[in-house]
Amino acid sequence: MLVHKVYADELTKMDLDLSISSARLHDVGKITISDTILNKPGKLTDEEYTIMKTHAAEGERIIDQIVSRTGDAEFLHNAKLFAGYHHERWDGKGYPHGLMGNEIPLQGRILAIVDVYDALVSVRPYKKPFTAEEAVNIIMESAGKHLDPIIAEVFYKVRDQFAAVKV
Repeated sequence: MLVHKVYADELTKMDLDLSISSARLHDVGKITISDTILNKPGKLTDEEYTIMKTHAAEGERIIDQIVSRTGDAEFLHNAKLFAGYHHERWDGKGYPHGLMGNEIPLQGRILAIVDVYDALVSVRPYKKPFTAEEAVNIIMESAGKHLDPIIAEVFYKVRDQFAAVKV
């Protein structure tokens, strides 16, 4: 049941359980990135960041290879959308395609918020975790710039569920 009726038409056409499972492949492209870059304790250089950004397109490429060997399936279609579009930005300044607003597939817009939240509240080699409250504030400040403002509003309404699960 779609409680908030946000993007209801699109979501009712999706197999949500399948989509959630396929979202786990969103960073599959990181297998092409050196561990030296992935685990660097400090800020990435411009060159390292350029390399890191390739993981989204690499994820699409990897999933395309799987599709060509196994046949197209809804699971892989969704996985490709999650992998390829979760770093697009609402304002068009994201990567790898530079899409903006509703040009970004819904899967990418949804996962962008989940991915940002997870990155903020998790320990990383280069940073300490933010509190759930700090992460929510950062996400809401990013609404309409980095993140879909409508999905951000839904996120805000269910923020306590995110904190409880700790993505």
